Amino acid sequence: MKAMDILGTAVGNSFRSRLRTTLTVLAIFIGAFTLTITNALGTGINNYITTQISSIGAPDVMTVFKPTAVTAPTDGPAPYEEGGGSELATNQGPPGSTVIAMTDADLATIAAIPGITSADAIIAVRPDFVEWQDNGKFQLSVSEFSAGITLDLAAGSGFDQTGGALQIVLPTTYVPTLGFASNAAAVGQTVSIGVTDAIGTQHLIDATVVGVQNPTLIGSGASTNNALTTAIFDAQRTGLPASTPTEYASATARFDAGASASQITAIKDDLTAAGFTGSTVADQIGTFQTVVDGIILVLNGFAVIALIAAGFGIINTLLMSVQERTREIGLMKAMGMSGGRIFALFSTEAVFIGFLGSAIGAGVAIAVGALVSNVLAEGFLSGLVGLQILTFAPASIATVFALVMGIAFLASTLPASRAARQSPIDSLRYE
Repeated sequence: MKAMDILGTAVGNSFRSRLRTTLTVLAIFIGAFTLTITNALGTGINNYITTQISSIGAPDVMTVFKPTAVTAPTDGPAPYEEGGGSELATNQGPPGSTVIAMTDADLATIAAIPGITSADAIIAVRPDFVEWQDNGKFQLSVSEFSAGITLDLAAGSGFDQTGGALQIVLPTTYVPTLGFASNAAAVGQTVSIGVTDAIGTQHLIDATVVGVQNPTLIGSGASTNNALTTAIFDAQRTGLPASTPTEYASATARFDAGASASQITAIKDDLTAAGFTGSTVADQIGTFQTVVDGIILVLNGFAVIALIAAGFGIINTLLMSVQERTREIGLMKAMGMSGGRIFALFSTEAVFIGFLGSAIGAGVAIAVGALVSNVLAEGFLSGLVGLQILTFAPASIATVFALVMGIAFLASTLPASRAARQSPIDSLRYE
């Protein structure tokens, strides 16, 4: 009997007892459905997290700052240290703390640490407002665009950092507020940004909108290119004495994108020894991603338990089939069919039942998941733009098929071995 003959016979034999096979397929269906849904949930959330990571920081960039000085109300103020740096009243530290400012000398120290290729200051800019065509002035929060960041754009394109053009990417929430008809309509328009300098004079800086960005997990602020950030910063410092030192809240340090985890840890240790603290975007969001993966793993565990229970159903189905077809097995052996072929016949029946259950389970999961995902994206999760809560990746679906069919094959080994070992004479005598 050839391989195709074994397959055709196995498929036909699977439907000899339709009720028994249907119940077994239903048991497999539950496990395959659950596995497909949970894997899609994990893929969807992790894809969204990955998009957010690329929108708020590059994987080869580390944010570096000086450890915060915590104010203890009962201990009184800390003594002033000559040359110790001033304290910036920012919200970058925990409650009750202030962030120690960094200087150009600190940037040079960071850049000299082994493994770090460059260090750039993160300039704190505080524009007053943004307006377009006298449609009203609105508060504006901005963040400088760093190299390596990929903006999640709803319209337009990225920045041109090679020239001196002043460019801004607005969040989608600013578009209707400023009076634009749509995201696409905002691209190419010129907005005015108000900045107050050190002596209270307000300056207007014109910038071109080159894109519109979807909100991220950390907020919905605008992004500015290097030229616009520098222009706002210079306007803020207008009126300060020339001797006033330039201070920064933090810095970005770039390292080799191919650096291993141990190399990144070594860079962090060197920064700590030099009096700084460094953290990557993965450090900031990695914990959340680990929690998500843990939850998905637990849900997958329940699905595997359901599949193992279905495996016992396959064992029962095939054992009963072997018993009912004892004389048939004896006849096949009497006609020269080897024990290996009989084993393959019964194993193929089990694998086919597993394939049938996983195909139905995965198919129903994709249909239901796509519907639920679209409903949630337009309703409860509408605020998380770009989140497709259930994303069905071909690789994960293939893994479900392989796992289910593997469990089905393992479940078939006992009854298939029993069928293969039967004596043809005893089988033909069986009543």
